[in-house]
Amino acid sequence: MRFTVEERHLTDTGGRPIATPLAVQFHQCAGENLDEAVRLFVRDTEGELIGDVLKFPGLQAVATVRKASGVYTLQFTPSSERNVPLR
Repeated sequence: MRFTVEERHLTDTGGRPIATPLAVQFHQCAGENLDEAVRLFVRDTEGELIGDVLKFPGLQAVATVRKASGVYTLQFTPSSERNVPLR
């Protein structure tokens, strides 16, 4: 399955909020199911999952991740984009 990932940069390494339009990026990822897509995306972006992955109806999920550059929120939604390269 393919998913669109909205990655929102929440805080920098000092814990200060990020307030810029460039704080949001979109990516494509794939996995056999939602759990695998989350796991693979977090691993491939060298992140560390913080807390639980919140799952919602319709194969959607939200996760919080810590990376070397700060803390991010990830929102996974099913995607039908076939021509966009995968991460």
